[in-house]
Amino acid sequence: MEISQILDKIDDNQLFVPAFQREYVWKRDHAKYLINSLIKGYPTGTMLTWETSTPPELKGKWKYSDSQGAVKLILDGQQRITTLYILIRDKIPPYYTDHEIKTDITNLHVNVENLELEYFKKTKMENNPLWVNITDIFKKKVRTRDVIRALKLSDQDVPDEREDVIDENFKDIESILSRNFLEQTIPVKASIKEAIDIFYIVNASGVNLTDAELALAQISGYWPAARDLIKAKLQTLEKSGFVFKLDFMVYVLLGVLHHGGSEMKKLHPQDNYPAIKEAWELLDKQVLDYVFNVMKSHAYIDHTKEINSVYALIPIIVYTFRKFQSGTKHLSQEEIKKIVKWFYYSQIRFRYISTLPQKLDKDIGIIVKSATPFDDLLNGIKLERPLEITTNEFVGVDVRHPLWALMRWYFKSRNAVCFTTGVGIRQNMGKTYSLEWDHIFPFSLLKEAGYGVDNRLKYALAQEITNRAVLTGSANRSKSNKRAEDYLTNVEANHKDALKLQCIPEDTELWKLENFEEFLEVRRQLLTDELNLYLQNITKTADTALETTVEELIADDENSGLEFKSSLRWNYKESKVDKVLEQVIMKAIAAFTNSPGGGTLLMGVNDDGEVLGLEHDFTSLGGNSDEFELHLRNLVNKSFGEGFAATNVTVKFPEVEDKEICQVDIKKAKTPQYLDVLDKGGQKSKKLYVRNGNRSDGLPLHEVAAYVQEVFR
Repeated sequence: MEISQILDKIDDNQLFVPAFQREYVWKRDHAKYLINSLIKGYPTGTMLTWETSTPPELKGKWKYSDSQGAVKLILDGQQRITTLYILIRDKIPPYYTDHEIKTDITNLHVNVENLELEYFKKTKMENNPLWVNITDIFKKKVRTRDVIRALKLSDQDVPDEREDVIDENFKDIESILSRNFLEQTIPVKASIKEAIDIFYIVNASGVNLTDAELALAQISGYWPAARDLIKAKLQTLEKSGFVFKLDFMVYVLLGVLHHGGSEMKKLHPQDNYPAIKEAWELLDKQVLDYVFNVMKSHAYIDHTKEINSVYALIPIIVYTFRKFQSGTKHLSQEEIKKIVKWFYYSQIRFRYISTLPQKLDKDIGIIVKSATPFDDLLNGIKLERPLEITTNEFVGVDVRHPLWALMRWYFKSRNAVCFTTGVGIRQNMGKTYSLEWDHIFPFSLLKEAGYGVDNRLKYALAQEITNRAVLTGSANRSKSNKRAEDYLTNVEANHKDALKLQCIPEDTELWKLENFEEFLEVRRQLLTDELNLYLQNITKTADTALETTVEELIADDENSGLEFKSSLRWNYKESKVDKVLEQVIMKAIAAFTNSPGGGTLLMGVNDDGEVLGLEHDFTSLGGNSDEFELHLRNLVNKSFGEGFAATNVTVKFPEVEDKEICQVDIKKAKTPQYLDVLDKGGQKSKKLYVRNGNRSDGLPLHEVAAYVQEVFR
């Protein structure tokens, strides 16, 4: 379909965008590259449309009527089409509102002599007639003759050859309207679910949409109002300083409904509809507002710009949701303190800086299962990194580091004030009193003293957060470039305790420029001592023992204490029941119980760590996990005795990747456990199996006595 036809069909209400599509998210570079490709005749992708007489909710004000018959919806390519509509029509397409256009891509200029594309730069373009707003070319506000006339008026030489080049370039730009987007169409007979599935498949193979955006598309298919309801909530929260993307709320929904952060596909099926609608009602009307008010009042967070990772809020939301769902409409003061303490540490210890979905799986799992969830979550951070802050952590770090956010929250907790105005640094009304941060020792003076960009190490010290104070905007401007000793002396005289409340060293000798680095050292120590004490005193948390998740076990791979088996009795190579495999399982159990630390056996996981599940085993035993466990225990009873099975073997069936597996935890036995085996001649004999690295091996007879003496003495 020609680009001009596409734009006309949008204007004539013949081509629409479904509500489950995301907002316009392209950046200026994307728009520039698209126009460049179109001018040069390069491939620019295809357009996927769906022709249907039963469309889902549509974006924009237009409401579908049955009398309209079949209409076309853009399923893939809407970012490109929207870009062209804005640049060619000089307005937003009717399926979007201003709020949904995240980047202003207008004012793209083209040099009509060399076809260079750039966004408007006054010094480069204002008095150069060769630079033309590309929209003016499409709207025929500027033509070749206008440029030629302007060049001649500026006394430039315009020979015929030059005029021809400019004219050809104008034609190339105008010819964009006749360029074709190859159109692929989903037929009328497709259902909404089928269309969204195709939309998912098309986008899943690329990087255009996140898993959360694709999940939201599926949700919008069975709940058309979902996207608008979530966006409305986001706009309300933004007014209070809590700014989130749609992805965040999809993670919240996944957390409260399916207790995880990685399996977005769990939100796809239509049978989620009643639960997700009910969950959103509780989140929207009660839980979200409550959580963010708690974080504002108890964690001193006035804006999400202060937060290193907003995803740390999701376990808190899930926890609160479950409390409200159970009928408790508030958190206790002790619960709030533990939440705040864990939240602070999650920020300064970069809990969600990588592998976000997997960490949410683990942390939300703890929220759901643990009686002391935030103690456990804090201990999880402690296992990865020390909790205590050290002075070295401040060296050379700037305001992008989460320690700066912690400093601000701590200062707010102490009712610290702006050094100039005396106004408290909690969120204040009006831009004049919005919070900013400035150098205590002015950078201009430090630069003169050798702390400029030419010396990377000294420049980092000049920008260090220990050379920063929290001020209001008006104070920051009035402070200007006063010497630190003059400025701080004035603050001390006018605002009692203001310096102390922001951990400024009181030794006036340190305020002199020649003592700058010593000032930093002293303030680092002050901040280290006070922040550690503040965090410790929020509340006491217990050193709980954290259970390793089965996902973590699988990720660790097989070792002396862990073994994977594809099944109990199903032979995958021959696709049949093989009771010889049951004897292999008994050997593994024997080896673990005869080894110093015992071990764990996972059935339903192959040697490569791929989760296969136990469906074949269940079917072969005529049932489910109950029949499986009964059969397994009968095998253990027969091999080692009922007393051993009752005290040394624990069996459970965790679900991983929507597949049930069997986890068998085996304790070390008090006495050696021998297993009856058949030799090649069919003769039965007893053998002692032990762990040898990641294998279960039978011990040679001549080594048995020494091993038993060593391990079971």
